Amino acid sequence: MPSPETRSLTTAAEPPVPFDPELAVALDALGAQPPLTPEAIPAVRAAVAAGALGDEALGCGGELCWEERAVPGAPGGPEVTLLIGRPADAGPGAGLPVLYHLHGGGMVAGSRRHLVPDVLTWTRTLRTVTVSVEYRLAPEHPHPAPLEDCYAGLVWTARHAAELGGDPDRIVAVGASAGGGLAAGVTLLARDRGGPAPAAQMLLSPMLDDRGGTCSSRQMEGLDLWDRVSNATAWNALLGGAAGGADVSPYAAPARAGDLSGLPPAYVDVGSAETFRDETVAYAGRLWRFGVPCELHVWPGGCHGFDALAPEAGISRRAGRARREWLGGLLGAGPGDR
Repeated sequence: MPSPETRSLTTAAEPPVPFDPELAVALDALGAQPPLTPEAIPAVRAAVAAGALGDEALGCGGELCWEERAVPGAPGGPEVTLLIGRPADAGPGAGLPVLYHLHGGGMVAGSRRHLVPDVLTWTRTLRTVTVSVEYRLAPEHPHPAPLEDCYAGLVWTARHAAELGGDPDRIVAVGASAGGGLAAGVTLLARDRGGPAPAAQMLLSPMLDDRGGTCSSRQMEGLDLWDRVSNATAWNALLGGAAGGADVSPYAAPARAGDLSGLPPAYVDVGSAETFRDETVAYAGRLWRFGVPCELHVWPGGCHGFDALAPEAGISRRAGRARREWLGGLLGAGPGDR
């Protein structure tokens, strides 16, 4: 029987973590955001689509050039479209590092043109080839369709990296939110299939656990931009209504993976005031347990997607510098500007 002290801990209130003051102002200006429900998915897709980067924004004033290619998908699956960018002066054989980007959107929205905010900067300043994959979306295409699309794109990218100006031995899987979960999942899948493995993984507020039982998911319900109601909708869309069940694949929900050994180094970050805090911290801890190098940042008062919400806020600038320094160190670049 639990002791009185244990009972008091398990029944105590779990007040929300306060938002960073600058983020609180931005959230107030944004206004109340309804949680994602199955009925709202079409409207959310339309709203997200409006934020896709056009050719002019992608080009960064002529510094970057982009192309799209349709490449073979998984056996029996459709072709996969890749958006491929590089510095305008880099040609085949340049041997640049490769950022393999997986977009966010809760597994139900977004496209290859929804890049993590820092990716264009890294492509310019760190001189990378950047490949952003278009994967099929749930609920029309549940797991494993999105993951298989991402894996097929990774295989093609590794095999054709040299002709793109990239180095197949320096591929970094990077994603935020759903894209972070897919980056973790595709890295696990590459290890287990003996396929081309990323040299590193960059997991930004990753969507890792379908069970929704963490303290942070309860604390931030109705407050975070992505709360446990939205999260449950997204996971059930991906898993055909089976979120939280006994047979969920660890490739879909990497928090369920029993063995994290043999994975590449990771950069993991999350806000302290967001739904994904506890599952992200736990995943970083398990990477360490299995001997995987991992740098973890928990940004005080950060909500989900804080760097996109308020890019000029101090917390967003600090996070941007930390990410760039880790990535630059990994790729052998100097500290430079963000």
